[in-house]
Amino acid sequence: MKRFEPRVDPETGERYLAVFERGDRLKDDPLLNKGTCFTRGERERLGLLGLLPPAVQSFEEQASRAYGNYLQSGDDVRRYLFLAGLQDRNETLFCRLVLDHLEEMVPVIYTPTVGKACEQYSHIYRRARGLYVSLEDRGRIAALLRNAAGDEPRIIVITDNEAILGIGDQGVGGMPIAIGKLALYTVGAGIHPAHGLPLDLDVGTNNPARLADPLYLGVRQRRLRGEPYLALLDELVEAIARVFPRALVQWEDFASRNAFAILERYRRRVLSFNDDIQGTGAVVVAGLRGALRQVGRRLEDERVVFFGAGASGAGSALAVRSAMREAGVPEADLARRVVCLDSQGMILADRPGLDGAKREVAADPALVAGWPRGGAGAVPLADVVTGFRPTVLVGASGQPGAFTEAIVRDLLRGCARPIVLALSNPTDKCEVTPADLIRWTDGAAVIGTGSPFAPVEHGGRTHVIGQGNNALIFPGVGLGATAVGARWLPDAAFNAASRALFEFTAGGGAATGAAAPGAAIYPPLARLREVSRAVANAVGCALIEAGAAPPMPRAEVEQRVAAGMWEPEYLPYREAVAEPAAAGSCQPAGARR
Repeated sequence: MKRFEPRVDPETGERYLAVFERGDRLKDDPLLNKGTCFTRGERERLGLLGLLPPAVQSFEEQASRAYGNYLQSGDDVRRYLFLAGLQDRNETLFCRLVLDHLEEMVPVIYTPTVGKACEQYSHIYRRARGLYVSLEDRGRIAALLRNAAGDEPRIIVITDNEAILGIGDQGVGGMPIAIGKLALYTVGAGIHPAHGLPLDLDVGTNNPARLADPLYLGVRQRRLRGEPYLALLDELVEAIARVFPRALVQWEDFASRNAFAILERYRRRVLSFNDDIQGTGAVVVAGLRGALRQVGRRLEDERVVFFGAGASGAGSALAVRSAMREAGVPEADLARRVVCLDSQGMILADRPGLDGAKREVAADPALVAGWPRGGAGAVPLADVVTGFRPTVLVGASGQPGAFTEAIVRDLLRGCARPIVLALSNPTDKCEVTPADLIRWTDGAAVIGTGSPFAPVEHGGRTHVIGQGNNALIFPGVGLGATAVGARWLPDAAFNAASRALFEFTAGGGAATGAAAPGAAIYPPLARLREVSRAVANAVGCALIEAGAAPPMPRAEVEQRVAAGMWEPEYLPYREAVAEPAAAGSCQPAGARR
């Protein structure tokens, strides 16, 4: 049974929310709670008299008090806990607060602070949120999903916790990642919090620190692998398709060994995508286009090195190759234009045991013939920079400081204005800090990062550091796909998303003079709602053109996207006099359809 139903008064035209709860149950429901903003009339009608302080406050006054408490919370982990607690008490106020302070709070509810929250999860745990599915639940996953079915989720973010940011296997501690992603869906694209479900798939952990922790909240065994692992996923996907047939699934922070296989296995069985592979790829291509616009070069002329070949690195390398292919680079030349390195050095096609994505991104061994080499066997980054002479260097390794001064200066010898995307996060995993890179290149390098960094002053010029945050892509993808009723998500959707992000930035979305030296190559998070709307419109149209969604004119796509963007505000409440006639889209406290 739904707890609320949006209605319109037939006589006055007033939008209001019919609620089926009263008293403490209403006040303690985070989707319905208004706290001190319940009016006197609502308190009288809904059994709230005496349960709240006498004063009736405005939303602005309530938000001001919350922000003051946030500022007094101490370090970022304590601020994370404050916001998590607020989210558990009052979803509308939480969303309003974050939306009003996006650039300040996104790094707290997501990267880099969320990495610390994941590591400390079993110790800072306060209240259950989302759905926990473990290997102990085999055979009854559909029943678990029905336990969470009250508000029919439209977006389900699933993680198996193995490749959390740059910190690796966290076991059940990966749940804050799924929660944080859904918060970004809400504040970024207006997906109502009632329509998001974070799902932690606990298949064990190989992290000895977690297994040894007496407070650890997950399953205490080593990770499930092979056919039993796939069987559990099969059951989960089949259950989602049956219980939530309209939901979009986002696969999040799966290790590379599984990420690509899972994407291909299920992308036609349930509406789904992998943000690390496809979202990051779209962000990288958009940032690369923006940087090339700034230095006056063409994508098809670039030589690109990816340092890190996990899901994000390999996925982004394939996305760049796809963009080059679209720009006219012959297929045979792609493997000589975009190369990847992993922990064993440069990935060459003759390396034994290559499989999956690494086989796809492997370079022609003839490419290294005649290179000056520091030694036999593996080809390390230093040798690749000297021999390949890249114009673009992308970090997706989680190895802090990997782009050393020696490597950067050698990079500069081969390219007067190199592009460096140091995308590893959290912040302390970044391959090079913007300040060091700009100093070592005397301001010649164009940089983008995965975590937030302050502007850098050098040589009388301010270098604004654009953050290549996946939040610039995935909320808009989810909104666009669900708005048009997509059946699946082809690569064309992410090509369109990337192009929309680039065009937003190039059109001045990042800042005035987006092509000027020192300008950011990504828009600021303060513009996240505008970015998400642009991405959603582009994705919706691309899905229709690709035959992955029912046909409709662009005007209808834009109308549906706009209608799906919830604005956190309080609607008037009235006590429901009857059960809802039919299940529909729930848009609680701040519903706007």
